[in-house]
Amino acid sequence: MSMSRSVKHSFKWVFIWMACAALTAAGIYLCIDQTYALEFVGCYLLEFSLSMDNVFVFLSIFASFGVPEPYQHRCLAYGVIGAMVLRFLFIMLGSAIVHSFAWVLYIFGFLLIYSGLKMFREHGAGKQRSPHDNPVLKVLNCFLPVTRDFVGNHFFAREHGRLMMTPLLAVLIVIESSDIMFAIDSVPAAFSVSGHMYVIYAANIFAILGLRQLFFVIEHMQNRFCFMKYGVAAILTFTGVKLALLIFDVHISIPVSIGFILAMLLLSILSSLIYTRSR
Repeated sequence: MSMSRSVKHSFKWVFIWMACAALTAAGIYLCIDQTYALEFVGCYLLEFSLSMDNVFVFLSIFASFGVPEPYQHRCLAYGVIGAMVLRFLFIMLGSAIVHSFAWVLYIFGFLLIYSGLKMFREHGAGKQRSPHDNPVLKVLNCFLPVTRDFVGNHFFAREHGRLMMTPLLAVLIVIESSDIMFAIDSVPAAFSVSGHMYVIYAANIFAILGLRQLFFVIEHMQNRFCFMKYGVAAILTFTGVKLALLIFDVHISIPVSIGFILAMLLLSILSSLIYTRSR
């Protein structure tokens, strides 16, 4: 399959998952509750925009470890499954905490503001942390050493009778531990749009399911999305401000949240394409 056909195929599946999410929102709107439908749309747009930032991190991880493209498919497939399980646990835990201690939302708000401003500062300074510095990988490497080279698409291999993990498993561990860090931002941000666990999780599922295909789209177009991180940082900061304003009993409506997230997402993509095209 040529590169152009591969990108077209990935584009097609990204839009298919977006269409499935739209149909789900329509079904919720018509059959269950209109407010839930708006909350689902807001959470989906939020998670989709944040997942685009995740993709850039995954690209740097694959590049750092020198993962051949055929092996990336398997790693991403397991990464998606792991993300679905981890997000469910985070959302379930977050829902229990929020419903028991409402003031936690204020803490979430200030943490999101900090994360958004930090992303602005780090992107402007061009800082990028090496995936090899991942603490989980360093600890695991003390107990189970890594083989020098990839062993096909296997996660484990034996060398001289000793069980060892391959670099592909190391990459998967880095990706999964990175997703935990993403969840620390994305799950509290979702609670700024909805307080219903199942609405948040359903939106997360659709965003995650489209993540694998989105990766291969951005992989071939990453140089065209130079302002994407600024859009994601603005969205994170906005959701933090929305939660922080609850201290003063100020509520930003769901339609306004959806409009802002969609506007930032489109603005960062279009400005990136226009800027890189002019260059």
